[in-house]
Amino acid sequence: MMSPLSEYLDQLHNLIHTRLQNHFSQDNEVAIEVTENREALYSLAGLELDHNEYFIFLLSLVAHIQPAFLDAAVQEFLPNGGEFTEFGGTRSGNYRGMLPTGETALFLLAGNDLPKRIALQKLFSTEHFFHTQQILRLEEVKEGEPIMSGRIMVSQEWLEKIIHGKITRPDFGIHFPAKLLETKMNWEDLVLHPNARQQIDIAITWMQYNDILQQDENLSRKLRPGYKILFHGPPGTGKTLTASLLGKQFDRAVYRIDLSQVVSKFIGETEKNLENIFNKARDKAWILFFDEADSLFGKRTGVQSSNDRYANQEVSYLLQRIEDFPGMVILASNLKSNIDPAFLRRLNQVVHFPAPNAEERLMIWQKMRPSSLDMHPEIDLRQIAQKYELTGAAIVHVIHYASLQTLKRKDKTILLPDIMEGIRYEFQKEERLMN
Repeated sequence: MMSPLSEYLDQLHNLIHTRLQNHFSQDNEVAIEVTENREALYSLAGLELDHNEYFIFLLSLVAHIQPAFLDAAVQEFLPNGGEFTEFGGTRSGNYRGMLPTGETALFLLAGNDLPKRIALQKLFSTEHFFHTQQILRLEEVKEGEPIMSGRIMVSQEWLEKIIHGKITRPDFGIHFPAKLLETKMNWEDLVLHPNARQQIDIAITWMQYNDILQQDENLSRKLRPGYKILFHGPPGTGKTLTASLLGKQFDRAVYRIDLSQVVSKFIGETEKNLENIFNKARDKAWILFFDEADSLFGKRTGVQSSNDRYANQEVSYLLQRIEDFPGMVILASNLKSNIDPAFLRRLNQVVHFPAPNAEERLMIWQKMRPSSLDMHPEIDLRQIAQKYELTGAAIVHVIHYASLQTLKRKDKTILLPDIMEGIRYEFQKEERLMN
């Protein structure tokens, strides 16, 4: 049975062969016409494409599947080589084969039919779904050069979808400064203040039902895209874990933006770095998590220098870009007061994650007890929870430390001195005095 990729290449070869036969025919009366069925729809990777869209898509793929494909097709009619301006195509960098350009698509699909060539250029416009869904585009050319001389460039994600049947997760790097957040924990493992839990339930409701409202003929026109939330509170109170659990519940990838890779001292670079993330995330139902968001969404300053002006422009850009993003964006900050008020007004929710009280700390201690180790009877978790004000993350660190010390002793019972030593280490990290 012929594989889909082989079938695609055969169909494209037939189109090229027929067009070249037509072009090189010396007898215009018997020249072979390139026919197309204007009613036909081609299904490719879940897209319904017309004749022209289908073959432009195939052109964008061919260099990634069979590098010598276009060269071989042309050499069949020009065995001795030579200039073939009408065919378009270019070569670039390490790639030795011919790369298709917009000119290649116009020649194959329209030949010398000028009205049709002009009409086909609309398929490369910013309004066409090739562009809006980030499927393929024409490479930008130098000012003054013909627009159609740009390469037809397919997105990496659609290329993977065609070749491998799925989209792989993007690798962390300079072009995608975000890391996937995952957790083995469940909602039952998270202890939150009741007010915070109630607020998170509102966000869960949005994720469950907002797509239905987007189908409402009247309301959908008036709803702003996406959902924007600020999580604020001390470190270790569950902000990152909550973001991870939201993604886990709805099977959505959560990407934590690495601000050290995003924020740049060079004018315009921060916007460029963020644009890479937003372009990748568009139409994928990802959750974007900006930890320590103060560095990006902090208050704007008075304009005293050109740097201040550019910094404020940067914040304004971020506010607009976040507001236009159709998915969920979560900002995390230790202090709500650090966030630009103009952005706070645009948020759907502001959720406070306070430090846990004594009862909540007790629940965290109890939930964190290792199932493979025992607690010595002299360990009074209620008393410890009341006396020592620790966050959930700090309590996890204490239990981890005490459990390791237990295993080091070849023992199965956690002792009070190990718990107290772990607590002492946590207080030292925060430069607090321990009573």
